[in-house]
Amino acid sequence: MLNLILLQAQNAQAQGQSQWGFWVMMILIFVVFYFFMIRPQSKKQKELQKQRDALKKGDRVVTAGGIYGEVKEVQENALLITIAKDIVIKVDKQSVYVDAGEAVADQAKK
Repeated sequence: MLNLILLQAQNAQAQGQSQWGFWVMMILIFVVFYFFMIRPQSKKQKELQKQRDALKKGDRVVTAGGIYGEVKEVQENALLITIAKDIVIKVDKQSVYVDAGEAVADQAKK
């Protein structure tokens, strides 16, 4: 796609047209990328961080490795998660997601 844009710019220049069309096209492409890719991703990251900061004892979570468990203790940068009877693991907060089943149940209550 970028090659096509550059080719059009070269053709316009060879024909004596101004470079304004090229720059308008580049700015338009940047705006489209921002609104359809960059902005939604940053909003998603902020929401995920908000959920992680709101975790408390008893919340059901899933680790990035796919381990389901229940929060036993919240520390500054880590969580202690009970994954089975008397089995507790310590994981980084950034690798934990709120359990989808619990999130759906919370939305239904609202």
